[in-house]
Amino acid sequence: MRLPVLLIGLLLASPLAAAERVVAPGAGSLAIAIAAAAPGDVLTLSGGTYAGPVVIDRPLTITGPRGAVVDGLGKGSVMTIAAPDVRLSGFTVTGSGRINEDLDAGVKIVKGADRARIEKLLVTGNMHGIDVHGGRDAAVIANEIVGTRDARMNERGNGIYVWNSPGTLLEGNLIRYGRDGIFSNASSNSIYRGNVMRDLRFAVHFMYTRNTEVSGNVSVGNHLGFAIMFSDRTKIRGNLSLGDREHGLMLNYANNANVTGNLVRGGTKKCLFIYNAHKNLIWNNRFEGCGIGIHFTAGSEKNVLTGNAFIANREQVKYVGTRNMEWSHEGRGNFWSDHPAFDLNGDGIADSFYRPNDLMDQILWSQPAASLLIGSPAVQLVRWSQRDFPATLPGGVRDSAPLMRPLAISVPPEILGYEAEAAGRWAEGNNDDTDTDDLAAH
Repeated sequence: MRLPVLLIGLLLASPLAAAERVVAPGAGSLAIAIAAAAPGDVLTLSGGTYAGPVVIDRPLTITGPRGAVVDGLGKGSVMTIAAPDVRLSGFTVTGSGRINEDLDAGVKIVKGADRARIEKLLVTGNMHGIDVHGGRDAAVIANEIVGTRDARMNERGNGIYVWNSPGTLLEGNLIRYGRDGIFSNASSNSIYRGNVMRDLRFAVHFMYTRNTEVSGNVSVGNHLGFAIMFSDRTKIRGNLSLGDREHGLMLNYANNANVTGNLVRGGTKKCLFIYNAHKNLIWNNRFEGCGIGIHFTAGSEKNVLTGNAFIANREQVKYVGTRNMEWSHEGRGNFWSDHPAFDLNGDGIADSFYRPNDLMDQILWSQPAASLLIGSPAVQLVRWSQRDFPATLPGGVRDSAPLMRPLAISVPPEILGYEAEAAGRWAEGNNDDTDTDDLAAH
């Protein structure tokens, strides 16, 4: 008798197997199916349209083909995840409300909805695409997120917004149109990897984010590639910024970053902008074909630059300051395409140092009208005297161990196609309504 009683007790103590339910399109059918489901159930959507908004308040898996469309009908967030261990996969989410202040989104993950997994969705026609808003350890993987184009860029929503959500993984997402591709605010200990972002204001935008990895991402034809602001201990590795207008990479009040293996190419203005950023290690990157290779200003200190390649930038360095800055580390500097030098001992280090700017450069930066005198004998005399009498030079950048060869960073063929498509986008009159002053304010 004891054995049957024991078996009954085990059965009562064990959860029932998750049920798989097919949900047909219809008025309120998805909301009804969620309300009737037990934790752990799998809801499979058929092709057709399902009315939102819906709230998922228990651990469920909802899956379906792209032809299954959950439409929020312009009201709030289309799908709100309010329980842990929810998985959404495969279908289309569209039609959120358009109230930016309420963060209306295609998918919203709220506080307490930990370990959500959002994968292979098409998220289109929403204010924000996916809003990770307080849920921990979310995984947002291989989604296609298409933002809106029917408002000024600064008034649109973000592709993925992450707020106070430690442990978030964003990987392999395709994000196009809208405001920022990924906006991370007051978050930490996350990984943003392998995402492709096009036709946006910022591809990646950090505010008050720490201990987070940004690796293997692609920014093409955006106003700004990677904006790391008021953030600490960011790992920025192996990213591509191709044809971004303002800056490829900006470190603004960003400290203790590790920046390596990145390619910034073809930016109209600046490849790298460093503003009041400290103790950053910037090594083995390639900055090519920008208006300015690196703009370094606002008292940035204790940064290390080594192993980088600065190639064919119209102006390699703009350093606004009077201190002497050494841009080599442990006998290894950077490659400068405009530095004619010999390497007689063949050690890969140029036999002469590199100094990109002089007193006349500083005069021209502060007094642009002086460019009318650039070819005058007086200007040439000043430059001659600085070359032969270094004591007359102002403070500035010096690379004591320039490299003779640049590092190479390859670009996948598909991404080269995106780069070619974006070429010439920033010609006069084609700025997609974003005001440069708006960028400077962030």
